[in-house]
Amino acid sequence: MLSAAWHPPAASGVLYLHGFNSGSASPKAALVREACAWLGLPCATPQLPHRPAAALVLAESWLARLGPRPLVVGSSMGGFLATLLAERHDLAGGLINPAVAPANLVAKWIGERFDNPYTGERFAIEAAHREELEALTPARVTAERYLLLLGTADETLDPGDAFALYRGARTILHPQGDHGLAAVVADYLPAIFAHGGLHLPPGWSGSTAPET
Repeated sequence: MLSAAWHPPAASGVLYLHGFNSGSASPKAALVREACAWLGLPCATPQLPHRPAAALVLAESWLARLGPRPLVVGSSMGGFLATLLAERHDLAGGLINPAVAPANLVAKWIGERFDNPYTGERFAIEAAHREELEALTPARVTAERYLLLLGTADETLDPGDAFALYRGARTILHPQGDHGLAAVVADYLPAIFAHGGLHLPPGWSGSTAPET
């Protein structure tokens, strides 16, 4: 289902923000880099710290290097951070199963230890993670600036929460799609980029990018 109209000027670059305990070397980040290379656009897929406030500061520091109006794309916790940047800087956002109330999610993990498979970093969730997320969480968003890609069988987040917060946003529902949506993101990347005024060929995938 697609709703609402968004007709921005073509984005000047793309910032992709990975999810919790993921990385800049993840398959989705690699797809975004390949798509940007195909279009000849500046692109950033930074490795984010696990602490949310520090992750937001780092992500925001990349915006100036991506031109006047970059498209911000984020998955899961990265979708939450992309929302904060889009609201703060009046940007278009493409969100993949975004976290809506992440403080509630990490509250269940306090004391739990994680190993990042992309960096090898080991860390534990502390109360400070929840407190930072509570302080950052917006009460409302400007729905028309976003395109949502939601999996209806997300095992980590309730897609209904995102649908409610971003009500009125352009929305793509992938039937029985899981939280990662890794197998189908390439199929939807043209739509996500089009939301930022960028045009990839229909059915684009990294394997169809021209040689460089």
